Amino acid sequence: MRFGEVITFVSLVIPCLNEEAAIGAIVGDCLAKGVDEVIVVDGGSTDATSEMAATAGARVVVETRRGYGRACAAGVSAVALETEIIAFMDGDGSDSPQFLPEIIEPIATGRADFVMGSRVRGRRQEGALTRQQIAAGRVAGLMMRALHGVRFTDMSPYRAIRRKDLAGLGMREMSYGWNLEMQMRAVAARLRTLEIPVDARRRIGGVSKVSGNLVAGMAAAWIIAQTFLRLEFELRREARLSF
Repeated sequence: MRFGEVITFVSLVIPCLNEEAAIGAIVGDCLAKGVDEVIVVDGGSTDATSEMAATAGARVVVETRRGYGRACAAGVSAVALETEIIAFMDGDGSDSPQFLPEIIEPIATGRADFVMGSRVRGRRQEGALTRQQIAAGRVAGLMMRALHGVRFTDMSPYRAIRRKDLAGLGMREMSYGWNLEMQMRAVAARLRTLEIPVDARRRIGGVSKVSGNLVAGMAAAWIIAQTFLRLEFELRREARLSF
């Protein structure tokens, strides 16, 4: 991607599961925005997600083991050797590709190390986010602000980070806690973080794996709570050992 005189190789990772209705248009729009490669990680779809993604120009990676974090990690492992910045977004159409340059530019030009799009601060279509999603992001943000002095309003999947910085975070969470873990570890590593408003849209097709299912939503919330407490303990222990 080019930002004025700055040229940087950007790989976009999109974890997917049964997103055939949305993924083709998303891949095409993202490539049109200038990302150098799109990697769609298919978590075992039973529809034409992989075919639609490949036809639109994505490189498809199949990860049959379930877990949001595991899919993201598989995508990260598959990026091109020349990749400098890795971006992430969902494949259901809820994240708008128009914000990709705004998320990537601060990193490319050296103003930030980790950038996340906040759906809470942006414009939202009716029904784009549940009250549980909004509350979870705000609560996690308040806890991080109280403990670390950094303010987040969301746990949005729409984000970007330098490849070398991501490699240094030591990511371990293989489920829905992946996004929260990245934010907490980025703060602990003293990366320069930036949150920007992004629009949130209603998903184009498929069925939500979390927000549209009460049981799955409760399970994800429990995993996120556990992840926060576990990571806070681990990060404090790591800080003590570093002295």
